[in-house]
Amino acid sequence: MIPLLLAVQLAAAAPWLGASGKVRLVFAPQGAEARAAIAEIDPHYKNAVHAAAHPGAYALDDVTFWTLVPFAAKKGTKIGHYRMGRWPQETGGSANDYTAPEGFMRVAARDTARLVSQRFRLGWFLTHDQKDVWPKYALVRPELLDKLELLGDALHAAGKSDRLTVMSGFRTPQYNAPGVGAGGRVEDSRHLYGDAADVYVDADGDSLMDDLDGDGAVTIGDAQWLAALCDTIEAAHPELLGGVGVYKAAEDHGPFVHVDVRGKRARW
Repeated sequence: MIPLLLAVQLAAAAPWLGASGKVRLVFAPQGAEARAAIAEIDPHYKNAVHAAAHPGAYALDDVTFWTLVPFAAKKGTKIGHYRMGRWPQETGGSANDYTAPEGFMRVAARDTARLVSQRFRLGWFLTHDQKDVWPKYALVRPELLDKLELLGDALHAAGKSDRLTVMSGFRTPQYNAPGVGAGGRVEDSRHLYGDAADVYVDADGDSLMDDLDGDGAVTIGDAQWLAALCDTIEAAHPELLGGVGVYKAAEDHGPFVHVDVRGKRARW
């Protein structure tokens, strides 16, 4: 774990690394915004003009920079052969006044192993369908990664395993839609915008939440314990304010916690 003073110094010197100092993902729309971002991160990058004009992944000084495929590249419900569906902004508007994503990361099969932060790989955040369709399109916001890294640091400081498993990250609307309904997914879910993840701690690799509260059993209490830790992170980092939701075990999963960075506090 990076000492607090060093983490603060890193964040001041390179804000794209986040408050944790561990974010390794930056993105921007192609064109002027991409050129400006690349120039700030790595002024000596030789392929800056090409990278800013062509969507894809580029290795800069200490991060992978993604020039986004514009949202307008989606024709109907697809980009190329990849099915995405329609965002609420395309079908009558967001009930929460959310704006549509500015674009998407084009993900080749080789990109799934890329570290998007010190603990997390890109493949863990992709929508769980169309496994043999490449490239895929996704969005993972650096602020979410920063919050998850801070959560991992807090777990470590509490003497717990920091092995956070991402159960669900980015979701396309077409993947999200079948689960929408009472007690299920929200139609305007933050997962559609790349700033939400459902996570649990899994030190032993059994695909279930660990016993975090020390009562000798895995219950919703362990998710509540993890959610309380998220509260401490938001208190220290109000720029990462967002939603925290606690979910009990079901037939196909153990208890878990939803974490997002929507910009305002939400709890359920």
